[in-house]
Amino acid sequence: MGPFMSPFNNLLCMLLGISFTVWFTLLLVFIIVPAIFGVSFGIRRLYMKTLLKVFEWATMRMERGAKEKNHLLYKPCSLNSIIAKESTSLEEELKDIRRNCSSPELDDSASITTDPSPSSSEFDMSDAFYFCRRGIESIVDDEVTKCFTAEELESWNLLTRSNYNFNHISSRLTAPAEMSCFWFIRLTLAITGVGLLVVLTAMIGFLPNGRMKNFLSEKVHLMCYRICVRALTAIITYHHSENKPKNGGICVANHTSPIDVIILASDGCYAMVGQIHGGLMGLIQRSMVKACPHIWFERSEVKDRHLVAKRLSDHVKDKSKLPILIFPEGTCINNTSVMMFKKGSFEIGSTVYPVAIKYDPRFGEAFWNSSQFGMMNYLLRMMSSWAIVCSVWYLPPMIRQEGEDAMQFANRVKAAIARQGGLVDLLW
Repeated sequence: MGPFMSPFNNLLCMLLGISFTVWFTLLLVFIIVPAIFGVSFGIRRLYMKTLLKVFEWATMRMERGAKEKNHLLYKPCSLNSIIAKESTSLEEELKDIRRNCSSPELDDSASITTDPSPSSSEFDMSDAFYFCRRGIESIVDDEVTKCFTAEELESWNLLTRSNYNFNHISSRLTAPAEMSCFWFIRLTLAITGVGLLVVLTAMIGFLPNGRMKNFLSEKVHLMCYRICVRALTAIITYHHSENKPKNGGICVANHTSPIDVIILASDGCYAMVGQIHGGLMGLIQRSMVKACPHIWFERSEVKDRHLVAKRLSDHVKDKSKLPILIFPEGTCINNTSVMMFKKGSFEIGSTVYPVAIKYDPRFGEAFWNSSQFGMMNYLLRMMSSWAIVCSVWYLPPMIRQEGEDAMQFANRVKAAIARQGGLVDLLW
């Protein structure tokens, strides 16, 4: 068997070598090189336009099928509502409650005809159920709680992850959607981007501080983040690039997802601020800080506001250092609103560069509900979405006005971000 197996093994090794060479060449030509120079072949935008055509066809197909079978296609609930509520009047609901609470046995034995309508009396004891239910619904379904649930879609995107409006879904439309996520390609790109970031930033860390080190660090960070963007099939539109953050300033943005960092860093370099982690995230942080002066805090240091403010202030005073990227909300909000900014980053007295980020939920739900999904689960959901489509607006720089305290300044910046991104400006 040995002499016969040897040619087969040689052939198998040769085929594997050819396959690896072809794959690496395609990866180099279509991903790595365009990421270095910041160019795109337009494949992702063509893919997005094709998806829109597919969604339109699928919606028409479902509406026609629901009409033929007399199905209710849309549930009667409001968009982005935690509780599904039918649009009925007060009189109708009280009438139903009184009818359900009336005792048939008592009515038959006493031969009493009870009129369950609200007009039969000014108040009935069963009316308390209606007001109690409405009160609890108002507490559960308030405007703040809605910000921490996935945004409701008006149309189905064939994945049904954040849409609860459809009662009738065609299995013939669902099956192709479950098989259409390019897992292998996206996973390869993600591993390539993170691997290159760790290795190259660690190597750059051995260079002496100077212009050459800063130049290489900037190119490596941009290249790796752009590869990670391609791993998510992210289609990003940047507006008003003339307002991009400059060295010595602070970039503040609304926060929807952990990938906000990748979205912004693929168009410019920033000094990151965050807590030191362990595991893979800790390895990435240690490699990055060797090539670029990021600001990482120990868990005990994060609670010391004065220490945090001092380190941020020392950073922005050095005009040769990259702008700091901060998300003042401190948590992820569901792409519909902007919540109250923490005032710490507005007390430093540096120029603030506001940035508004708005995702298109038709292609993928970018919001991270940390109470429902862990980080790895969330990233897998992102990579199995159709695409991540978003718009980024660079707003004109803003400075703290005379007589304006830090909280007023924060609210003014927040209002500008909400207005540009079409988001609800919340005071909570």
